[in-house]
Amino acid sequence: MTHAPVVSIAYHSGYGHTAVVAEAVRNGAVEAGATVHLIAVDAIDDAQWELLDASDAIVFGSPTYMGTASGAFHVFAEATSKRWFGDVWLDKVAAGFTNSGSKSGDKLHTLQFFQTLAAQHGMSWVNLGLKPGWNSTAGSEDDLNRLGFFSGAAAQTNSDEGPEGVHRADIATAEHLGRRVTEHARVVIAGRAALADAVLVSV
Repeated sequence: MTHAPVVSIAYHSGYGHTAVVAEAVRNGAVEAGATVHLIAVDAIDDAQWELLDASDAIVFGSPTYMGTASGAFHVFAEATSKRWFGDVWLDKVAAGFTNSGSKSGDKLHTLQFFQTLAAQHGMSWVNLGLKPGWNSTAGSEDDLNRLGFFSGAAAQTNSDEGPEGVHRADIATAEHLGRRVTEHARVVIAGRAALADAVLVSV
């Protein structure tokens, strides 16, 4: 019998907005049946590094500052080099999310930074899997993926609003990402179990 997917969300939040998005990803993953660890990378400890190492999937999250992930997230990313040397995260599922004050804000660059980090670790990237919303006269700002990103979940919060200002559609989009990552991790877990059983049968 296979185990429930274990999903860790490794994120940094400067002013609380990205933490709201991280919690939405967690809620979606829990809804889909995952065991979830929420890890703030600017306060990560040895036990939390071990949680990441034992996870089936890791979702990266950061605000977009000056066109890339925050400095605190970059420090975390560089620290993962110890895992890179040992292939510790090889073949884990990966995904990402970000938030900025502008509708675009060069958030794609942050998501691509996450994708590159995942690729360097040999992880398998899960995209958002949604068509763009709010791009026709029949659309609305309450559509899922209202900002039209494909690589991951993107949120926009007005710069003069606190965490309570994170848009409900962006929260729903992040929940979708959490569910999608969990389902992909479940497929990987089941596939590995089936391959292991096939090897045992053939021996």
